Amino acid sequence: MANKNLNQAKNAKKDEFYTQLVDIENELKHYKVHFKNKTVLCNCDDPRISNFFHYFSYNFEQLGLRKLITTCYKNQNRDLFCQNDSERAIWLEYFGDRNGNRVPDPEEIGIHYFEGDGDFRSKECIELLKQADIVVTNPPFSLFREYVAQLINYEKKFVIVGHQNAITYKEIFPLIKENKIWLGYGFKGGAGHFISRYEDTATAGDHREGMIRVSGVNWFTNLEIPKRNEELILYRKYIMEEYPKYADFDAINVDKTSDIPSDFYGVMGVPITFMDKYNPRQFEILNCCEPCIDINVLRKREGFREYPSRQRIYNGKLCQKTYHRILIRRRQASQSQLYAQTEMSMPMAAEDPKAYNQNQ
Repeated sequence: MANKNLNQAKNAKKDEFYTQLVDIENELKHYKVHFKNKTVLCNCDDPRISNFFHYFSYNFEQLGLRKLITTCYKNQNRDLFCQNDSERAIWLEYFGDRNGNRVPDPEEIGIHYFEGDGDFRSKECIELLKQADIVVTNPPFSLFREYVAQLINYEKKFVIVGHQNAITYKEIFPLIKENKIWLGYGFKGGAGHFISRYEDTATAGDHREGMIRVSGVNWFTNLEIPKRNEELILYRKYIMEEYPKYADFDAINVDKTSDIPSDFYGVMGVPITFMDKYNPRQFEILNCCEPCIDINVLRKREGFREYPSRQRIYNGKLCQKTYHRILIRRRQASQSQLYAQTEMSMPMAAEDPKAYNQNQ
């Protein structure tokens, strides 16, 4: 499996996956308006090698930052990334260029020592978190739920790396449903190459020396970005035979986001990849589950394959569980339709404001 590395890391608590500078640049170029006069915290990064620290320190003046803080967990084991050559964990504080050369020189970077190990959950790190306006990092894969919970608890803005499967976590999905978290622009092709000492066992191609390929990674954020308001263009028409209903839920199944019908306003189950195109003004998120479809209905479909491990009996019928589906419903009027309606109403509002207000 392409994400086998991620699952192994999660199970073994191996979290040393370091983000490439190019991936950071490609994502954060969409958020520049948010950083002006803000304190940025990168609290899961070894500042000596972190590309997050590199990006923000070298773009400090361009972004108009107020302060940059970077912290690192002190690993007790010597490895490729943490040489453990210091007796104490450190954190760095950078206020920008002081000598005019536009480069973050060592003498301009404040080096501070933790009493503890620099874990993001420690009291010392929480005090630094309280100072921050925006948190940007690649948190430990195995602690993603706990990491996000902390950000929400302290009401912090953030842009962080995570796997798309996190959408289905019971701790994360309610936040997505309530529009407290959404996806960013993402990695090219939905896969990221991370600097890592682990063996790359991904079945997909494009292997790179010294890196590990993980499919399904994305950026999670609660900062407003233009992408969030882009309306998904729908072109398919609803044909009952092409959209089987679930046996255990009153909704139709849609296998691909591009297959969402333009003339259907009932409940639909779409794959989790839909979240990359989600516009809260166009769609309403209802639930997340693994609904079942009658096997006899599926067998009529071209290219259908049976997955015995996901089959079950429901109401006396052999059914097949889908993979996770996001249950959604279209808003009755899309953003473009509302805009058109407003434009059409403007002359009447100018000619007879009283009549216009009554119609509203």
